[in-house]
Amino acid sequence: MAESHGEAKGQNAGAHTEADGGHHGGAFPPFDSSNFPSQLVSLAIAFVALYLIVSRFALPRVGGTIDARQNKIEGDLAEAQKLKDESDAALKAYESELANARARAQAIGNETREKLNAASEAERKSLEDKLAVKLADAEKQIATTRTNAMSNVRGIAADAAGAIVQQLAGVTPDANAVNSAVDASLKG
Repeated sequence: MAESHGEAKGQNAGAHTEADGGHHGGAFPPFDSSNFPSQLVSLAIAFVALYLIVSRFALPRVGGTIDARQNKIEGDLAEAQKLKDESDAALKAYESELANARARAQAIGNETREKLNAASEAERKSLEDKLAVKLADAEKQIATTRTNAMSNVRGIAADAAGAIVQQLAGVTPDANAVNSAVDASLKG
């Protein structure tokens, strides 16, 4: 069976060459000058048909795609610019709020400092007043003590002078003479 297939192929191949007439002469048909006018007409018809197909169908689709793409890009750029403007506005608002918060904090700090300074000043004045009262009382007490001491000094000085005169002279002095001498000495 395999041989029959081989024979059939060989017979068909031989029949084909015999049908052509066995001659291989003449020019290649596309290069044959007698075929040029029909080829030029076919070329012109194909070019016009291709031009019409491309210009009516392909180019508008490509142009529409390019326009749609360009519109999409421009829309995206516009959206990006809008978002950038919004973010810039939000940043400015944030910075403004931050500056306001800092100013409020500074004002609160200054107000608190002033209140504390005023309270401290009031407490200092109250303390100074209390100390002034205590100082006045102490000065009165010192004056009273000095007066008492001075009155005692006269008596002590008189007793001491009398004792000294008695020791030195061996005689008890007159009390009035001693008091007169002490008074004269204290007056200066």
